[in-house]
Amino acid sequence: MGVLDAVAGKVAGGATVTFRPSGSSMVPLIRSRQQVVVAPVDPSKLEVGDIVLARVAGTVYLHLVSSVDLARKRVHISNNRGRVNGWTSHDRVFGICVAADGATWSGAVYKTLAADSDESS
Repeated sequence: MGVLDAVAGKVAGGATVTFRPSGSSMVPLIRSRQQVVVAPVDPSKLEVGDIVLARVAGTVYLHLVSSVDLARKRVHISNNRGRVNGWTSHDRVFGICVAADGATWSGAVYKTLAADSDESS
């Protein structure tokens, strides 16, 4: 089980999690090892451009919502470099990134569910 799988489990359980993801696929929005905060999300409130923690085809990503299909209750997930991960259903979207390095993402907090805080590294 990878780090993002463990974080997804905690967020799916209702916790808000602080962690440091690695990788360059979300630069400049999120840099490798930058501290982020992910909170449980109401997937029906997601919009294009939101950064979410979601499982697509068996892999958990902290990537962008690139399209929304409310009728079929699914979102399209991509990174910030043009790589498309694919469609995933609302039940596989665990959380939304509400902050990175202490700076909050505008509007993200209004899409979260009530959650307990779980500080992790």
